[in-house]
Order: sequence, then structure tokens, then C-alpha cells
Amino acid sequence: MATGHIFIILIPIFFVILIGYFAGLFKAFNPASSKGLNTLVTKFALPAHLFIGITTTPRETLIQKWPFLVTLLLGIIGFYIVLLVLYRLIAKKGLTESSMFALNSTQPSFAFMGIPVLGSLFGSAVVAIPIAITGIVVNAILDPLASILGTVGQRKSTQSDENKGNLFKFTIKSVLHGLSEPLACVPLIGVVLTLCGFQAPKLLQSMFDQIGNITSGTALFAIGVTIGIKKITFSPRALSIAVLKAIVMPVVMLGIAVLIGLSSEDVTKAVLLVAFPGSAVAAMIATRYESLETEAASAFVISSVVSLITIPLLISLLV
Repeated sequence: MATGHIFIILIPIFFVILIGYFAGLFKAFNPASSKGLNTLVTKFALPAHLFIGITTTPRETLIQKWPFLVTLLLGIIGFYIVLLVLYRLIAKKGLTESSMFALNSTQPSFAFMGIPVLGSLFGSAVVAIPIAITGIVVNAILDPLASILGTVGQRKSTQSDENKGNLFKFTIKSVLHGLSEPLACVPLIGVVLTLCGFQAPKLLQSMFDQIGNITSGTALFAIGVTIGIKKITFSPRALSIAVLKAIVMPVVMLGIAVLIGLSSEDVTKAVLLVAFPGSAVAAMIATRYESLETEAASAFVISSVVSLITIPLLISLLV
């Protein structure tokens, strides 16, 4: 794809992010109202958009996407596990910090940038399924796994039987919580219904589109607001997280997607889905465990800036 065409696609996207950035920078939004924007996107608008995108897709098309699911499992969960192990071995840090480092180096802002970026390239209806699959992998597997390991790391090495039972209950609770997130359960319900032969009627499409159609602009604005209200530190760990997220992970995903044998279009989708900046949700999880809070928030901002270069470059190479 020609460079000029790439920037025609991306300039409006980054323009909305910039508006949000100034809104956050000049205190038009505070952390609480920023969280409200994120909630609107992740719990209402995007799930509605994905549900209609999936339930208007032929069942045969959905069945054919299983290699894409395998690719994301290897590229996202596999990348997280490898970083977790390497960080523990090289940095000699505890399990909780290692889990938070790996999570923030892995989880992308697919929920916020997937529709506007991929939709501009392939059409919003076409990318609903890849984004939904990413949502299931991240929300139902990655986040619960990172939370479980973070909790394990906070426990003493010697545990009583009662504590072990509590850990088991926490594991089940974490998995169920991940599945209860709208970005995981709504697309999953859509997948099950489509596999059973359900196709959304026009009236249902119109109803869900009323909220789903606000996804792109609101999501981009929310990213900008989040960046504007965050404080940045250029520590080695923050820079490492940002580089792993914005540069290393897309390269790894490219290799996996090619080895799996995805079509060139699906290779592009898989790579771009993980090339988006780090996730504010992952940074919130780090704050919950009081581990790498400043580094995670800073890496989110730094990776967002780096993506201004890497995403156009990847599009020029892949599309």
C-alpha cells in the first residue's frame, strides 16, 4: 500500500487520539471520567458491535477461523509465558512482578484501535470476528492467568491446606470473572449462536448498531484522554515493556502467523492486533497488585507514541 494512502487512513485516527490527549492534559477529564469512557467502550459499545458482526457472518466463515484462534493463542499466551519465565530468570524478580511485566508487555489495546484501524483497511464487518477472537483470548485467558499468578506470587512459599483451597477458589473466580466480561462473553455467545445457525435479523442489527456505531470515535478519544492524564517515567523497565509490546511482539506474531499458514489478509490482521499500544487494563491490573504501577502506566504512553511509527510501517510492509 502506498505511503500516502496509509497516512490518509491513519491521520483521522490519530487526530481523534490527539483531541482526547489535550482533553486529558488540560483536565477536561479526570481519572474517574476517563474510566467512564473506557467502560462505555469495553462493556457496551464494542461488545454490541462485535455481536452483530459475528451473528451476521455465515457459519462456514466462522468455522474456517480456527487457525486464527490457534495463532492468537500461541502469539499472545505463548509470548506472555516466555516473557514471564525470562524475566524471572534474568531479573531475578518474584512471580507477581514477573507476571505484571509480562502482562503489560503482551496485552494490546485491541478493543480501542481494532475497529478504526483494521476497519479502515478491511471494512468493519470483516474484522469483527478477529477482534472478537482476540477479546476472548485476552479477557478469558490472559487476564485471569496473570491475576492468578500475581496472587500466587503474593502468598508465602509455605501454605496451609486452607490457603491452598482459597487459591483454588480464586482460580475459579478469576476464570469466571474473565468470562463474565462483556468483551469475552458477548462475542462468545455470538459465536455459539452463529455455529448453531442463528443469523441476526435486520431489526436486531439496527438496535445494536445504535450503541455499536459509536465505538470507533469514542474508543480513540478514550485512548487520548488516558494518555493525557498519565505521568511518564523513562525507566529501563518502562522502556523495555514498551519496546517488547510495540516492536518485538508484532515480529513474533508475524513469524507464528506465517508458520501456521494464515492467508496474507489474516496475517496482517493478527500482526496489527498485537501491534497496537499496551493496554490501560493491564496497567490497572498492575496497580491492583501494587507492582510496576508507574512503569506500566508509562509504558502504555510510550508504546502509544512508538505505534505512530510502527503501525504505518507494518501496514506498508503487509498490505
